[in-house]
Amino acid sequence: MKIVGVYSIKGGVGKTATAVNLAYLSAVAGRRTLIWDLDPQGAASYYFRVKPRVKGGGRALLSGRRELDDAIKGTDFERLDLLPADFSYRNLDLMLDAGKKPERQLERLLRPLRQDYDLLFLDCPPSISLASENIFRAADALLVPLVPSTLSARTLTQLTAFLDSDRVRRAPRVLPFFSMVDEERPLHGDTMARLAERHPELLRTVVPLAPEVERMGLHRMPLPAYAPAHRAADAYRDLWSELEAAVA
Repeated sequence: MKIVGVYSIKGGVGKTATAVNLAYLSAVAGRRTLIWDLDPQGAASYYFRVKPRVKGGGRALLSGRRELDDAIKGTDFERLDLLPADFSYRNLDLMLDAGKKPERQLERLLRPLRQDYDLLFLDCPPSISLASENIFRAADALLVPLVPSTLSARTLTQLTAFLDSDRVRRAPRVLPFFSMVDEERPLHGDTMARLAERHPELLRTVVPLAPEVERMGLHRMPLPAYAPAHRAADAYRDLWSELEAAVA
């Protein structure tokens, strides 16, 4: 099982939409796919029409009182399962710190699932924290949505510096890509050109800023499932192709 964290230090960059759409496309491609909604806001759970609640909360999972696979829910899509969010995840750092080897707790929890799934997506909350360190330790790759702005670019620099530090013993591959791009804004075009020179690891796919992506909340399903011909759906399919090649 390969593990992909969809991660950004900054919120509001299209992280959950990316995780939901790519998980769907992974399942459509025939992979046994699981998405874990680690954000206490529970947006990914909402998109898949699953109640954002885990019996006993995050503490029950980390303590072993509730097995991880007992909390998994099916979705409306074949080969695609969901580990729902829980509001207790807002205290996930405290829960992780209470256990042995606190930076490896998620890795330990996920180990029994490796025979059941081909690909796991982690929809990660925006932060750098002990939970983030767990994600970095467990993930094979970090897919990082990057809005073409100065502040968003700064978070990529912060992330790569942290991953290069002594605190991270096993750094995942970082796969940044441009997200929520307004093609009519010259500033976005200029910023993308500048960042592409500075970050050769950037993926080729550009996901546009599109109202149809926001309508995922109305339809409560992935964009390619209800608007497969939309240009943003095409962009997510291109992004999936790049990710599939990167984690193969």
